[in-house]
Amino acid sequence: AGTMAVATVNLHAVTSWVGIARLFAVVLSCIAFSLVASTGDFRGPYGTWCMFTWCFCFAVTLLVLVLELLELYPKLPLSWDDFTSAFSMLAALMVFTTSVIFPSIFISSPCSSSTCARQAVATAVSCLCFLTYALEVGLTRAKPGDISSFLSTVPGLLKVFEAYVACLIFSLLDNYSSEAGLQWCVAVYSICFIITLLIIIFTIGRCLTYMPCPLEKMLVGYNALALVMYITATVLWPLYSFRGRNRPKSCGRNCWWDKHLGVTFLTIFNLIAYLVDLVYSTRMVFIRAP
Repeated sequence: AGTMAVATVNLHAVTSWVGIARLFAVVLSCIAFSLVASTGDFRGPYGTWCMFTWCFCFAVTLLVLVLELLELYPKLPLSWDDFTSAFSMLAALMVFTTSVIFPSIFISSPCSSSTCARQAVATAVSCLCFLTYALEVGLTRAKPGDISSFLSTVPGLLKVFEAYVACLIFSLLDNYSSEAGLQWCVAVYSICFIITLLIIIFTIGRCLTYMPCPLEKMLVGYNALALVMYITATVLWPLYSFRGRNRPKSCGRNCWWDKHLGVTFLTIFNLIAYLVDLVYSTRMVFIRAP
């Protein structure tokens, strides 16, 4: 007689600290995009980005919870721990960015209308959502010496940060084709982003076993090269962007000067990230934990 497959329910997926943090993230992201949707005021690229962030994080986190609750994730052709670690880091960064962008664009002073009140509550909920994802990152981070799940280690989490900051840089790039120095900087951002993204994808897809050299040694070499490239971009971008040009007096929301200043700071952030990444990846190779 045929037997029917019985789905296994793993209650630990929603009763552990990580599971509770994910439940809170689902609820808070749902509240945030519901409040903003009820106002109808989320037009333009910034509003679209904020709504996409909350909906994307809600949907993926809910999917992660369901797959872990029903214990279906082992059937997927990917490294589950690497995927969940990378996503929680990405979600924390996306929600943090949204929590800064949304109030600065859509909330005006004085805030007296019901629409503004809902936007303010959505901002507060979004900040709490960021804290839940940050908590998940902290709870799932690998202990020193444990490299079984690379993307849960500090170098792995930094890879997600570096790729995300590069995406922010690309969103701000404007009018850089006139100077060779600026073209080099864009090449630096693009090359480092592509290689970093490939490392993340190969790690999640369990393709690193096909690499001709060990991951740890490859990371040391790549991080050193990326650090040198970002040092040149940190010097050249502001040099060619602001040389002989002051901030225009009538500088609106899409002012080129503000965008170039944003790229300058983001370049410095990624420079620091690659420096810390190099230090940690070097320690993983040359200093083994007992």
